[in-house]
Formats: sequence, structure tokens, C-alpha cells
Amino acid sequence: MHFTGRTWRPPYEANSYIIQLTSGCTYNKCNFCNLYKNEPFCLSPLSEFEEDLAEIKKYQPNARRIFFTGANPFALSYEKIKPYVLTVRDYLIKCQTIAMFSSIRDIKNKEVWQLRKLRAMGVNGLSIGVESGDDETLLLANKGYTSQDILEQCQKLDEAGIEYYFVYMTGLAGKGNGYRNAINSAKLFSKLNPYFIHVDSLTLFRDTKLYQMAQKGEFIEAGEQERVKEMQHFIENLQIRTHLFANTVSNFYPVSAYLPKERAKVLDELEQVINTFTEEEMRTYRKGLKSLG
Repeated sequence: MHFTGRTWRPPYEANSYIIQLTSGCTYNKCNFCNLYKNEPFCLSPLSEFEEDLAEIKKYQPNARRIFFTGANPFALSYEKIKPYVLTVRDYLIKCQTIAMFSSIRDIKNKEVWQLRKLRAMGVNGLSIGVESGDDETLLLANKGYTSQDILEQCQKLDEAGIEYYFVYMTGLAGKGNGYRNAINSAKLFSKLNPYFIHVDSLTLFRDTKLYQMAQKGEFIEAGEQERVKEMQHFIENLQIRTHLFANTVSNFYPVSAYLPKERAKVLDELEQVINTFTEEEMRTYRKGLKSLG
């Protein structure tokens, strides 16, 4: 298999068969991210892509879901991504869905009719690291888009019938701003249809812009209890049916719930966390994280 640079897939794609479509990130400017800092964006040659498909076919001929790796393969234009998507079926005739990472920016270069075509070809499962739906937080994180952009582009996905997943990040707004971030994000997400929402919590690593800002006093980290309260406010104000997963190592206490059915249950769990653990205990856990992998 032709894997170069950092190979990364979401935890919920653990049962998917991964293949490299691109490497690197087209944007590489998010203030909290260091995943692809020294890795230029590159498209895998179709010949290499076919060799990898042949290898998957050899060992997993009945593969039903493929995940394209790369920070944001969906950045490719419709015409560029189309031959790769179509080629999957030449090798894996039972493949039902093709998933990948995408940014909100990557949807802008595609018309709804093109998105519908890609959906018909099997593309169905875009992991979108929106991180927030609050404009001040998006600006602080340097995401390169606004809440209105999120609304407009994801409405296109809804219209095309493409399933998508959001990533929300507690603590990203900084100390004292978690409530605002939670409320505005929940209001925005409630106008859309993410199949599920994956919640991470901000962890600062040295080679990021946000870490440097924190060192200069330009960014003050939210406390751990504030982050849990932020998640509570976020869950309380989500007015859609969706799955919520906050169960990776970046979260001090792992929770998952189907909303709104399990809302009260998960809110009670989070309240118990606040009442059981001290800020110091929770902060010690955060300091001990060396990576999120």
C-alpha cells in the first residue's frame, strides 16, 4: 500500500478499509492543529491508487466501505475526484460507501448536481472538522470560514443526500467563552442534519499557533470543569436527532448518547463528573496527554 506522511482516520472508521487518495492538507492554517505542518498536499497517482485497490481486493474482496485518507481529499474538484471514485467499483464490486475527511471550504467548489452525482457513485460519509458554529471561535481558530458558510455548504450536502459528521471542540473558545460557543454552535447545528457529532476537547501542543498565543498570554485556556459545563450547554441546546460521541482520549470523561432520547442521562453523567473530580485532578489528566492518537 502506498502510504506517505501521516495516515489518519477517525476512530469511527475503524472498520473501514483505508486507501490513500491524498496526503497533506490544502489549508494547514488552523491555529490548534499540527497534524500536517510539514506535509505538502499531494494527489496519489491513479496508477498507485489502482495498485492499492488491487491489494485490498486480494485480501478483502468483499469490502463494503472504503475510507480515503488525507487531511481533506474532498478538496479535489468534481472532475479530479470522479475517476478515483469510479475506479473503486472496478475492483471492489461490493463496496457500498466511500468516506473521507472534508472541510467546509472543500464543498464550495462543487455544485449540488455534482454532489448528487458523487452520492450516486458511492460517496457518503464526510467527516467535517467544523470545531465550532460560533463566529468568534472560528476566527480565533483561524478556520477560514464563518457559521454562515457552514450553514450554506452543509445545506448543499443535505440537498444531495450525502451523510456527514461534525467534529465539535470544547475549550476552543478559551476561558470564559464556553457558554457562548456551546449555545451558538448548538443553534447552528440544529439547522442542519449531521448524522452524528464527535466531540473532542482542546489539547495544546507546542508546535501550534494557539500554544504560542497561550505562552504570550493572548489565549487563556478554559478550565476542565468549564469544558464539561460547555458540553452540557451544547447538549442541552441541540434540537436535532443525532448521535453524540465524546469518547476519545482528549475528553476527561468519555460519554456517548443518542439525542434527544438520552439527553437527561448524559447530562446527569456530566454533572456527576463536575461534582466528583476537582479541577486539579482533571488538569493533571490533560497535562499527561502526549498525543491524541
